[in-house]
Formats: sequence, C-alpha cells, structure tokens
Amino acid sequence: MGKNSYFQFKQFTIIQKHSAMKVGVDGVLLGAWADVAEAHSILDVGTGTGLIAIMMAQRSCSEISAVEIDKPSADEAAFNVSQSPWKERIKVYHTSFQEFATSTSEKFDLIVSNPPFFENSSRPKNLRRSNARHTDQLSSENMIRSCLHILSPNGKVALILPSTKAGNFIETAKTEGFFLNRSLLVRPNPAKPPHRCLLQFSTTETIIEVGEFMIEHIIHHDFTEEYITLTKDFYLNM
Repeated sequence: MGKNSYFQFKQFTIIQKHSAMKVGVDGVLLGAWADVAEAHSILDVGTGTGLIAIMMAQRSCSEISAVEIDKPSADEAAFNVSQSPWKERIKVYHTSFQEFATSTSEKFDLIVSNPPFFENSSRPKNLRRSNARHTDQLSSENMIRSCLHILSPNGKVALILPSTKAGNFIETAKTEGFFLNRSLLVRPNPAKPPHRCLLQFSTTETIIEVGEFMIEHIIHHDFTEEYITLTKDFYLNM
C-alpha cells in the first residue's frame, strides 16, 4: 500500500508525492479504531499525508488539529485537507508536537498518533523518512508529557505501535500518570504473530478492554470479516 502518488478512499483522496511517510495499513487501522465518541476536539500528532486527521473528520463532527514537523509533508497534508469534504473542520500546523503543546491553550478530547517507533535501528538514506520513523525528535516520554499537558480532563490518547514496543510504552505511560483502557493486538495472518498493537490511554484507571485482531486469512488480500467491518467505510473495495 502507498507506493503510488495518490491513494483513493471512498470519500476522499490522499496525494502522497512529497510526504515523508505514505499511506499505510497502520494509519488506516488507527483512524478506524480510535474512539471518537464524545470527542469535540481531536489532535493528530505527526499527521504525514493528513490521512488520520481526515478519517477523524469523516467519523465525527469534531474540530480537528493536525501537527507535522516535516514541511513538505505538512504542505501536502494541508492540500489533502483542502480537497476533502471536511476542510472547514481541520487545521494543519507545521510544527513539532512539543512546540505545539507548549504554545496552544486548547485542550483536546482525543489525541491520535501513528508515532515514530524505530529506536537504535539502521537508518534509511532519506533523512526526512528517517525523522518520521525514528524517536530522536519525539521520544515516548516527550510524547506522553506533551499529551498530558493538552489533554482535557476526560480525554483519551490512541496510538498504534509495534507489538514489541507496546509493553515499554505502557509502563512509561503509567509512570507519567496514564492508564491503559483499550488494547488490540493486530496479527497480519494466521501464520504470523501479532506485529502491531492499538492502544488507548486516559488519566482514569478502568477495566482494560483487551482483544486480538487478524487482517488477512492465509491467502494474500483475503481479508477477514473483522478487518472488512472496521475499514469498509474507507477502502473502495471493501
């Protein structure tokens, strides 16, 4: 997914000629899974092409802000927003999350992010793609603290991480005052172990809703009913 210069969804198009990170399954999963109920204001951290912000707009009546540190990506996200049916409700900011969190007076009911998660791994030659994929510019601690600073009292934070990173992030979040409320392990197919984990946090401790989810059956592109149900409002062929 995401190799073409654009990606067509049912109600909007994502141009991705210049964005450091292209449309991918992770972003679609998070955009479809995050709980938008009672969220009047939503923030998308590291919006990239603007995909998740636009998905949030399709799924809600919320006012949405999207921050992106990479200028070409921010410009492309702003263009994608301007071409969407919900352009009046989405604002794109070219800034780092840390700078945005310290400068805004707004509190958000939902913060969503497909964050950088490659630590101490080999770097791609493309510096912009490297910055988008690695945690140097946004560590787990900085992200959690920034979220706490601008989250409304009953707000939620939803993100997607590699399953190997989820445990450490949950522990770090707990030390900063965040509690895990929902967790969904994502398995590519029956032959492979879970590779992603969708997580939702708040500052209120609750019974944790835990689940596991599979994208495909053994045959490639033979999608499971649960994946079709989750994404059918977005993908053209679902």
